Amino acid sequence: MTSKVWFITGSSKGFGRVWAEAALARGDRVAATARDTGTLADLVDRYGDNIAAIKLDVTDKKAVDAAVAEAHKRFGRLDVVINNAGYGHFGAIEEVSEQEARDQIETNVFGALWVTQAVLPIMRAQRSGHIIQISSIGGVNAFASLGLYHASKWALEAFSQSLSIEVAEFGIHVTLVEPGGFSTDWSGASAKVSKPIEAYAPARAKMAERRANSVAGDPEATGPAMLAIVDAAEPPLRVFFGDGGLPMIRQEYANRLATWDKWDHVSVMAQGVNKNRKG
Repeated sequence: MTSKVWFITGSSKGFGRVWAEAALARGDRVAATARDTGTLADLVDRYGDNIAAIKLDVTDKKAVDAAVAEAHKRFGRLDVVINNAGYGHFGAIEEVSEQEARDQIETNVFGALWVTQAVLPIMRAQRSGHIIQISSIGGVNAFASLGLYHASKWALEAFSQSLSIEVAEFGIHVTLVEPGGFSTDWSGASAKVSKPIEAYAPARAKMAERRANSVAGDPEATGPAMLAIVDAAEPPLRVFFGDGGLPMIRQEYANRLATWDKWDHVSVMAQGVNKNRKG
């Protein structure tokens, strides 16, 4: 197996850290980015020249361009790029402030967009590459108290699906990884929370109960799973991480289809008279 070069954002902890270690442990090279590169010191000590620890705030487009250029200069190519940097924002739609909304989209959407745009010229020149966007079960479904987070991940899903069509002819693959609940600090220290409005307390309580009754996955188990995806000859456009995503989305899509079908007479009404319609 040919050694790969990875570029991973948000490598200081959680999934990013797990995937960086999985790649390094098998002899791949990794450009690992973090806001605080001190969190990567132990990996630098252990893996030496196989890792480049790069300071990066993905909301800074110029810094993104510089980090990608630095990684490319250091390793000569970029084979796997993982847009992992991001966070969850908790708050009902009415509770979210303008700045909180802008910050969520700035990091989760524009951060991934800036990295994606920066690496594409390199991958097009190589005629190869794999861009992995870390979405969420919240990128294909939505729940109360996470509206802006869902908005950010749905946007990521949309632009990445378009991207996959645009870059296929260059030998570039795109995969949306959609994790369910895992034992990371996504809903803990890394999360942001809006000032609550009492009227939404029942909705928050239901969400808290839902999370309390769910079984969290082990982030370490995602290491081999990620390696399986990057090593696949034909990787998927979408893949869930965790066993709860598929049953949940089957029900969600069944509900959507049922609603569309029930209201299809209105859809046809909006189109105007079409006597030749079939189906």
